[in-house]
Parts: sequence; structure tokens; C-alpha cells
Amino acid sequence: MSAQRLSSLAETFGLTLHGAGETSIAGVGTLESARADQLSFLANPKYRSQLADTAAAAVVASAEAVELAPCPVLVSRNPYADFARIAALFEPQPARPPGVHSSAVVSPDARIDASAHIGPFAFIAAGASIGAGAVIGSHCSIGEDCQVGPGCHLVARVTLVTRVRLGARVLIHPGAVLGADGFGLAMDQGRWLKVPQLGGVIVGDDCEIGANTTIDRGALGDTVIEEDVRLDNQIQIAHNVRIGAHSAMAGCSAVAGSARIGRYCLIGGGAGVLGHLEICDRVTITAMSLVTHSIREPGEYSSGTPLMDNRDWRRSAVRFKQLDQLSRQITPKRER
Repeated sequence: MSAQRLSSLAETFGLTLHGAGETSIAGVGTLESARADQLSFLANPKYRSQLADTAAAAVVASAEAVELAPCPVLVSRNPYADFARIAALFEPQPARPPGVHSSAVVSPDARIDASAHIGPFAFIAAGASIGAGAVIGSHCSIGEDCQVGPGCHLVARVTLVTRVRLGARVLIHPGAVLGADGFGLAMDQGRWLKVPQLGGVIVGDDCEIGANTTIDRGALGDTVIEEDVRLDNQIQIAHNVRIGAHSAMAGCSAVAGSARIGRYCLIGGGAGVLGHLEICDRVTITAMSLVTHSIREPGEYSSGTPLMDNRDWRRSAVRFKQLDQLSRQITPKRER
């Protein structure tokens, strides 16, 4: 994209400008690395010390930064969010012309909107439908009875196995698999018996699903991801899970079967949620925590022990085993 005048950016995004409006912006960068023609931002006070020495042409920051910045400031109540909106102007978008690539395999029973883009070596099965303006990238596989809503973008090698329904403007990154079998097994006479997974997966509008993330279809009923949910890379969502709108989960976290996560929840990287539990709205689970019981009150929750020197950890581990015995020694019998 061509360079933008700072005054134009202020007007477009409803920001107050302090400084020269004719300043030209050709890209974005961090406070530490931005060039003299780039825009940066200050959202975290931790980086305030970098502001005075930045070479950026301008910064997006709160009003408190105006006196500290050596360059023009776009004043924002939410600098990180406004910087993200501006940065999107400088993200190159490859052309995605409508039509079906000659190498794609499309069932005659599939329904594809004329404005959709079907990339090289994609596969569209019978009964599948692709909405207006959707982009199906190279080597994607859209299985039977799958619906891709308008404006969706499946980047590459995305697999929708069966009975997957995507809302509008869903972004799915490479390697993600939606609608595979859930892990349903019953033990019978010493051998495992596979439980049929007869449900599907429903993904709401404006969701984003990271690379190599897997979302299993329901056993009976559907696995549901409500609108504006953001899932990072390499996440496992098991069968019949429900994740409430506007929640976000960081990489390598996992949710076991039939768990329910509320709206506006944040799940840290590597965290786990056991099956059949309920987490209410506006709960934050910090990284590497394990949720072993339902959470009924909003707030921030953690589990595990913090990192420490290995020698100290070994000593502490021994003492953990002694806690119950010590408790019995110091607690009166009537309180036990």
C-alpha cells in the first residue's frame, strides 16, 4: 500500500493528532526497530523507556505519552487496538480471483458461489457448499455436508471432515482439522469399542482458528464455537465442547469432552480443562494451569508451582508429600 499522511490516518480512525499532520507513514514497526517512515505504538508501560529513543515517524499512544514522545502522537484510548487497525492497511493481500482452479476436484453435487475462490488441488465433496467471496486455499479438503459461510478464508491444507458449518468471515490457518472423530470409546469384555460420532461442528461468525488446531465433531449433538472466538495454534477441542463468544485460547491448550467455557474467557498457553466441567463468563486461566473443577465466579485462576532451581524443586516435592501428615499433627481432631 502507498504511504499515508498522518492527518489522514487520524481522520480515518477517529484519533486526535498531536504533531505534524503531513508526516508520511509507509509502514509499521516496534518502538525499538521502527524506521523514520514507520508508525509504532506504546500500549504497555514496560516499554515506556524505549519511547524517548524511538526513530519512528509517529506513535499511537495514550494522552500521557504526548509530552514524552520525540515525534507526533496519535492519541488513543486503546493504543494496541488502534495500531492493529492501522497496521492492517499495510498488510499485502494477494489477489484471489473468483473461480475454480483447474487442478481442483469438485463434486458436481457441491454448491459453490460464483464469487468464491477455489485454489489449486483443493477438494470439494458432494453436499458441500461454499459461500460468497469465500477463499478455499491450496490443498484444502471440504468434506460431505460441510458449509463454508460468506467471506471465510481457509488458508491452505485445511480439512473439514464432515458436518462442519462455518459462519461468516471465519479465518482458518494451515493444517487445522475440523470435524474429525471425537475420542469416544467404550470398554467391553477387555477390548475397546468405538462409539460413533454422529454430531458435527458449528463455528460462529468472525472466528479465527490457528495452524494445526483440531476441533472434533460431537458424539451426539454438535461441538460449538460461538462468534468471535480466537484459537491459537495446536489447540485440541474435544467432542461436544462449547466455547462462548469472544473467548480466546493460547497455543497448546486443550479442552476435554463436553466441557463448557463461557463468554469473554482467556485460556493461557498449555492450559488444560477436564471434561464435563463448566467455566462461567469472564474467567482467565493462566498458562500451564489444569482446571479440575467447575468455575462459578469470574476472575483469574492458576495452578501448578512456579519455576525454581531444580534442587529447590526436589526438596519442595518431598515436602509436598509430607503436607497431609503435618496438617494432621497441627490440626485439632475436632477441626479435621
